[in-house]
This record gives sequence, C-alpha cells and structure tokens, in this order.
Amino acid sequence: MDCFKATLAAVMCLSLITPSTPAQAETAPSPVNPTENRASARQPYQSGQLRGDDRILHVLNRFTFGPRPGDLEAVRAMGLEKWFNQQLHPEALDQTDLNARLAQFPAMQLNPQDLLFRLPSNAIIRQVADGKAPIPKNPALQAIYDNELARVEQRRQEKEKQNQQQASISPNASMPPQDMAESMIQSQAPPLAQAPKGAAAGGGAMAAMAPETSRAADAGQMNRMAAPANPDQAQFAQEKIVRILSLPPQQRIGRLGAMQQPEFDSFRKALKPPQRAALIADLSPAQREFVDALENPQRVVIDELASQRLTRDIYSSAQLQEVMTDFWLNHFNVYLHKNEETPYYLVSYERDVIRPRALGKFEDLLEATAHSPAMLLYLDNSSSMGPDSPAAERNKEKDARNPGAKKKAPEGLNENYARELMELHTLGVNGGYTQADITQVARVFTGWTVDRPQRGGEFKFDENRHEPGTKKILGKKIKDHGEQEGRELLHMLATRPATAHFLARKLAVRFVGDDPPQALVDRMAKSYLSSGGDISAVLNTLFHSPELWATGAFRAKVKTPIEFVVSAARASNAKTDNLQPLVNALREMGMPLYGSVPPTGYNWQSSTWVSTGALVNRMNFALRLAANKLPGIAVAWPEQEASNSIASPQAEEQRLESSLVAGGVSNSTRAAVLDQFEQQSGQNTAPARPVPVAAKPISQAQAATALDRQDQLLAGLLLGSPEFQRR
Repeated sequence: MDCFKATLAAVMCLSLITPSTPAQAETAPSPVNPTENRASARQPYQSGQLRGDDRILHVLNRFTFGPRPGDLEAVRAMGLEKWFNQQLHPEALDQTDLNARLAQFPAMQLNPQDLLFRLPSNAIIRQVADGKAPIPKNPALQAIYDNELARVEQRRQEKEKQNQQQASISPNASMPPQDMAESMIQSQAPPLAQAPKGAAAGGGAMAAMAPETSRAADAGQMNRMAAPANPDQAQFAQEKIVRILSLPPQQRIGRLGAMQQPEFDSFRKALKPPQRAALIADLSPAQREFVDALENPQRVVIDELASQRLTRDIYSSAQLQEVMTDFWLNHFNVYLHKNEETPYYLVSYERDVIRPRALGKFEDLLEATAHSPAMLLYLDNSSSMGPDSPAAERNKEKDARNPGAKKKAPEGLNENYARELMELHTLGVNGGYTQADITQVARVFTGWTVDRPQRGGEFKFDENRHEPGTKKILGKKIKDHGEQEGRELLHMLATRPATAHFLARKLAVRFVGDDPPQALVDRMAKSYLSSGGDISAVLNTLFHSPELWATGAFRAKVKTPIEFVVSAARASNAKTDNLQPLVNALREMGMPLYGSVPPTGYNWQSSTWVSTGALVNRMNFALRLAANKLPGIAVAWPEQEASNSIASPQAEEQRLESSLVAGGVSNSTRAAVLDQFEQQSGQNTAPARPVPVAAKPISQAQAATALDRQDQLLAGLLLGSPEFQRR
C-alpha cells in the first residue's frame, strides 16, 4: 500500500505542475476532407473567459474553502453576483448551525485573563507553587490547580533524583549554574501543601461543574498534594473504571475531581479508546472541559483554539470571511508557542482582532494588531525600552550608584516589530524604507507593552519606557506625543501607495495566481487608495476583473494543506465530532495551525506544497477520511439506487466523482483512479452483471459491505486526484 501511495503521489506531482483547464468532454476529432477549402476547417471560436457553471465552481474554489454538496446548485439559483455581495456582508448570513457547533467550546468565549485563571498556564502554576499566587476557592478550579501542582512537584522530585544519580557517578563534578539557581529557588519556596488560598472563587461554567469536588480545607487538599506519584502504581482496575463510567454525569465528574493526581493519571492511562469516549459522551461542554483540564489545562486551550478554527472553516456560511481570516492570520502571523501565554492571547487575537475586521478597513486592522498583546509579545515590542526614556535613565543612575553590583541583562530598544511592520505588514521588502527608518519606528513604539502578561493583562502604554523627542520616518517628522505617535505612524503606513501595491499583489496571489498580472495588481491598488483601504472594495475590484475569469486561472493553484483538508471535509460532507485528526493531519502535512515560527507566515506559492512526500501524506489522509478511519469523523457516501447487484467500479466512480470533485476529472485521471482501484481491491473493473435470483443472490448486508469498501477506496482516490488538489 505504501508503495502504491508513493507511486501515485509521484504521478500527482507531475500532474500538478501543469495547470488544469475547465472540464470538457473529450471527443474524437471529426475527419477532414482534404478537398474542402481551408476556411471550412476553421476551428470554432473559444472564449478565453470562464462560462456557466465553471464560473461558479471557480468562485467556490477561490472565495470559499471549497464547495459542499449542493453549493453549485444553490449559487446557480441565487446568482453569482448576489452570492458574492452576501459574502461581503457576513453579518447578515444565517449562522445558526455554526453557532450550535461553536457552543461545544465554551472556553473560547473567555478573555485571556479569565482563561488563564480557569485553565492555568505552567507559569501561573509555578507562581502558586512559589507562594506568589493563591489557589482559587472554587472547588472545581482547586482540583485543576492541585493536579498541576502535584505534577510540578513530581517533576521536581524526578529532576532532583536525576541530579543525585549524576552526583553519585561524578561526586567531584560541580552543579551546573542553572541547576544550582533552580535548586536555590526551590529550597526557598514554601511547600506545595502550604500554598496560600484566598483568590475570589471563579464564576461561570466551571463554578457549577463539580460541586462534589469540595473537600475539607485542611485534610482533603493536604492529602491530594502530599501524595507523591508512584511510578510502580498498579494498573487502574477495570472494574473500578466500569463503576465510575456508570455514574451519572455530575457524580462522575465529582468522583474524578476528588481523585488525587496519581490516581487520576493512572485512571486516564488505563482507559481504553471506547471508555475514553464513554467518559465524556453524555457530559455538557463545560463538564468536558473540566475533565480534560484535570489532565492538562493548557492543552484544553490549544486544542479548542484549533478545533473552533476548523469548525468555522468547514461549517461557516460566511466562507469569504473565514478565507480572509485565514489570510490575515497568516499576514499578521503570531506563533502559537512563542511563550506560555501566547495560546491564551491567540483566542482573543483571532476572535476579537482579526475576524471582525477581515473585510473592513485595513488601517483599523493594522492598528488593532499593533495594540494586540499577542503581537506585542510575539515580536518582543512589549520589552522594548527607549534608550533615553525615563526608565532607562533611572537604570543608568542605579548602575552608577552601585558600580560593583551584579547587573541584569540590559533592556533597550527592540526593532523586531518595527522591521516586520514595514517589511511584512505594510510597505513590503522593497517599500522604500531604510534601516534608519526601522530604528525610528522602533523608537515610536517604545512604551507599547502588555500589563501583567502572565495574568492575561491588556495593552498598556508605559510613558516611562517611551523614547522622547521627534522622530523622522520616510522623510516625515513625527512630533513627541506619546502613544499618539504610533497611531500617526500607522495611519501614514496604511495610506502609502507602496502598502496598497504590496497588499494588492498578496491578495492577487491568494485568489488569482502565483504570478498575477501587473495590470490586475495596479487596479486593486488603485481601489485600495480610492476607498481608504477598504478590503471589501479591493476584493470587489478583483471579483469584477477579467484576469480572475481567464480560463487559464481555472484550477491553476495548488491547495495549501489547510485548503486541502478543509475542502475534503466539506466535499465529503463529513460529520466532525472530533477535530483533532484534522489538526494532526495539518501537522503531518507541514502546516500546523498557528505553527509558523518566522513572522513571514506560510508561503502561498504552489511550489512550496508540491513534493512526493507531501502528496503521500495527502493521499494517506484522503484514504483514511474516505474509509472512516479518523476517530470522531464520519463520512456516509451517497447511496446508489436499490439493486440486487454491486454496481461496477466505473459506475460508482462516475457517481462519486460528480459528488466529490466539482467540475469532474480528466479521462486520464479517471483511468488512473480505476487502475489503482483494481490493483488495490483485486476486483475486475468489468461491469458487474445482475446476479440471477436463482443463483444464490447477494444478501443486502453483503452488497452494502462490498459497496462501502468500493466507495471508500474510490472516494479516497478521487480526493487525492490532481483535480481535487487544485483550486
């Protein structure tokens, strides 16, 4: 099977190099009478513009994450122009189904401060362990904190044991400085069992999740935290698991919350896959979050962040808004694992900063990202300090008074955000700025920081860290005016012609082609400038440009991994109760959500994603999806008409092709799919004849099973076809 996939992927690589054209019936040429006049053999006129359903399919592949069954017919009935205008105004679209699905992720509605309080990061747990922060009084939150504290203590003991073993092997070796420092800090920290308690009880969903987790303020918590993990602890008894799973939901989570951390971890490890599903099957979304948080609260945030993103991409009626949200999240990239707080800030960054402004004015979006704690922390502007600021002057005076004192690492000007603001967010690499301009921009944004980032604080302008004086950028002076300097600079950058052309070209690459025509880019840039940077106006210009509708643009771009995965889920009408397999697939394909480490984001060029190895991963995913081998994701292929025989592979391929691959596939692809199907199934591709009733007829169950297997393999091959890989 692996050899088959690699071979097919190699063929796909070659196929993806050449852009496809609109699907047309391949017919044999008519014979030409050599005695006829040459003029009579003139080829019929063929328009260079897409026509009919090809226009609709082209738009659905470019302005959505791919068509779902019935989308073509719906847009045809509505009219393409009306559909596009509706997409430009997502607030008017019905999102009832999407909102019901998003209700499964209640934590995604919280602000960063509440998220960090209810689902604490490792940094907050360390603060509690060091006695610098209290444990919440709410019993459900206590259980979450206590489990994490016990794990911190367990890791500390394991590390201490390792150090002792190393010391016994090399008794004369000195302790590394970093280990010595950690040892000193830990020796001064209060015991975990004595961590203070006194924060206000957490409200909201978690407050009502597990009232049975209440324990005596003294003995209960002391027992939980004092009990060390025992690596030799026996496997959690299956009969005990059965009893817990049989409890009503509220009693079940109460029992889990009352477990000490070693017992809980042993319980989770002992669960078989069906038991894991049964554990949370009848729980409310908030109760599920609580159970998952008992194991790892940070992972709850990361998993739900990715799951709600894919849920929107797959099920949202406002597809253009989601496509543009994906575009801007990549343009204003923030890496998920920059620090422990970033996942918590990314929730608000996507929900409150990017998505609401994805189709609005670019300047509003630019200013919102500049004020976002996620961006300020990611590009280190939160730690930037003016060299002549009041804070810097105080540091200099302090150092002068204590010349022999050990000095901290010097704080100073950080140019990371300034450079990316000009190179990646606005002007572009050839936007006409210099290194001197970058330095001055960095001075403008000194003091733009985050209040208590480990606690989820908001944007804060710190006048003491701001560089005083007039700055000169791109030939224009910006007078000393505190935070207003940054706003003035952002306006200047957002309205520059270089910014208009940079954004226009980037949008044209996303929606038209890897090397878009300059005339198109110029018209889009002109629309940007004349509309005051209105993103919808630029997209409207793009939509009505002939370059978008050229036949050569049809299926000219290779889908990125996220486009491929989401479009496959949409085309197959998959039911997704668990989004994690899709998240894992994106990671395997080299495009994890929020996973671009450099600020450039992911590359949209087709060449980035076309390789044999990458396409093997895609084929693996397509076959697993089609065969219902992704846990929590189910696909039911359209049923054939009632018959007493198994349909031929050719008939089933045509039926599935019309449902899965909008616009169809070429004859060569169809032949390759059937050939690979024959090799993998061992079946003869000759049409099956109806089985006579007197000759042991195939039972309905047998026919369904064989047909299911046939459909799954054919569907997987079609989802992996070159035509489906393009958009």
